[in-house]
Amino acid sequence: MKVSEILQVKGEILYTVTPDMPLAQAAATMAEKDIGSLVVMEFGDLVGMLTFREVIKELHAQGGSIGGGTVRKVMDDSPITVTPDTEVNEVRRIMLEKHARYLPVMNARTLLGVISFYDVAKAVLEAQQFENRMLKAYIRDWPAEQAAED
Repeated sequence: MKVSEILQVKGEILYTVTPDMPLAQAAATMAEKDIGSLVVMEFGDLVGMLTFREVIKELHAQGGSIGGGTVRKVMDDSPITVTPDTEVNEVRRIMLEKHARYLPVMNARTLLGVISFYDVAKAVLEAQQFENRMLKAYIRDWPAEQAAED
């Protein structure tokens, strides 16, 4: 399974912010949309990722207040990216090794979407369930005469 297959199932909703947006506004968007990450775009290019991890770190650093800072101040300015052709097993390895819960999907310089740890887990589970159904159907439909010979 490839990243492109996960994106097809996930849909095309993608939330972006600019690096100069107030962090409080970005955090409010994350809360209102119930999302864990925002893609940071500037002049049509991916320049960073803002996840709940960066927001929580800033809250801690500011004594429980987001303050008046911007997204640029706290964003991850060198996010790990994947391509539509990246295999899901490679994505799982990257996410585990790098502790990355969200990965932007890029085709050259074009942002296609973001996949989350949840998206990957769901896709893997669905693939395993499909395989299990196929195996059970195969076993159930096994020809009786062949079963007797084996």
